[in-house]
Amino acid sequence: MGNIATGFRKFMQNKNTVTVVGVVLAIFVLYFAYTMRIKSSINPITVPYAAEQIPAGVQITEQMISTRQVPPSMLEGEVITNMGEIVDKYSAADVVIPEGSLFYKRAVVEKEQLPANIILQYPKGYVLYNLAVNSESTYGNSVYPGNYIDIYLKAVNRIDEDDPNALTKDADKIMLGKLFSNIEVLAVKDSSGRAVFQNIDEARVPAMVVFALPEEYYILMKKAEYMRTYDTTLILVPTNESLKDEPGPLEISSDELKEWINRNTVWTES
Repeated sequence: MGNIATGFRKFMQNKNTVTVVGVVLAIFVLYFAYTMRIKSSINPITVPYAAEQIPAGVQITEQMISTRQVPPSMLEGEVITNMGEIVDKYSAADVVIPEGSLFYKRAVVEKEQLPANIILQYPKGYVLYNLAVNSESTYGNSVYPGNYIDIYLKAVNRIDEDDPNALTKDADKIMLGKLFSNIEVLAVKDSSGRAVFQNIDEARVPAMVVFALPEEYYILMKKAEYMRTYDTTLILVPTNESLKDEPGPLEISSDELKEWINRNTVWTES
């Protein structure tokens, strides 16, 4: 055993031998790397493609997708190779995906990235309402799409001191009550109309919370918003309805507030 070790040591101490071994190993490594590179570029992989033409801004279902095998060397650009990154996503608003086309990252987006994604989310007969907010009124930017909120109404009777017929006994008295319950938030956007939570790497300040109301409720809330004589304020309050299996129905919380708003505004028939 000692003779073998001694022989091997002398063998490795020979500079010519070491050089030859090093060259052989280098050639082997290069050959192995080259072979693997060739195989990786020519061995087909399975990729999804559009089984039919997909219009802009529509949800991509599994039935719209087929798969084929192609050599990786033929894939150019940001091609999506995982079907899970496509199913139930949406085609971009400015892209029509032709039949037979591969899917590219630019052409497949989340619903929140569609410019008009809100119109996909509320029932027929409802009207979109845009409530002005800021970081403070959204509780430190803590109101998200899918959350539920209640709307409270605050009113202060501001008396015109130059009006001799004004009744001053109720001047500056505050009225506060819950007007609506269980409103689902559809979007939270900044002053430029961009979704606040779309890009977590960019701090965006909320400027509007968007939700939908039946037309009757929409008119009632707009009346409350425009009651300048009473210096009204609509207050957003988050709730935990989104955590329930069956969130409660959207409803008026106070018939008294409803009657008060209608009593102090003009009613028109649509």
